[in-house]
Amino acid sequence: MKLYKTLLILGSAAALGAQTTPPDFSGVFYPIAPFGRFRDATPPAAANRPPGPPPRPTASAPLSDGSRGRTPDEPSLSPEYLAKWETISKTRIAGSSEYDLTAKCLPPGMPAMMSMAYGMEVMQTKDKITFFSELNDALRRVYLDGRKPSQKVLDDPTYAGYSTGHWEGDTLVVDTVALRDNTFIEGFTPHSGAMTVHERIRFKEPGLLEDAITVTDPKALTEPWQTVKTYRKASPEKGNDELREFACAEGLGEAK
Repeated sequence: MKLYKTLLILGSAAALGAQTTPPDFSGVFYPIAPFGRFRDATPPAAANRPPGPPPRPTASAPLSDGSRGRTPDEPSLSPEYLAKWETISKTRIAGSSEYDLTAKCLPPGMPAMMSMAYGMEVMQTKDKITFFSELNDALRRVYLDGRKPSQKVLDDPTYAGYSTGHWEGDTLVVDTVALRDNTFIEGFTPHSGAMTVHERIRFKEPGLLEDAITVTDPKALTEPWQTVKTYRKASPEKGNDELREFACAEGLGEAK
């Protein structure tokens, strides 16, 4: 009987441990259509790539210029920020890259970074997860050790913002604050410095990572905006698990 009780206790502890151990997101991931450039979710093998970095996008070519207006699934903007969007749209229709971060080699910001056109590497430890995007070598860190953004951080917004997270079962819950207001939510939808981003990241199935994103901005949005991004994990067997350098130093002079 004592042996049975001991085994029962050990079994319960093992089951509890299995429930509380977070999944390992480490690896290289590529976006799945429709928002990625690899519409079949399978990028060309690294061995078949020409030497050097991937070709640099020009004026964010895959993005609409706004000439057809806004679609129903885009963030709902307040009158002030809709006017800003219309101003940006006019410059893009005219062929200007004045508001184009990619053309200026600047980071895409959040949450646009999670709509990366190239690959993304996830590096995971117990206390921190780092997302590294191949496009313009953009990165963000998610702290998991319970720290909170200081006032100094809040007063110094950045492109990636300041992200803290925790695990809820097999789901990584992330909140991002302190974001620069010269980036875009998606496409070229503007936002204010009050924008925050909430994410729930999980494996939808083995090798398929899902990021459910909620954007809140009391100044720019009439209501929170939600979207879901999905990525497929690369593998050494396919030869697509290595990102290439995409340094874009000429953008250094554009940051203000």
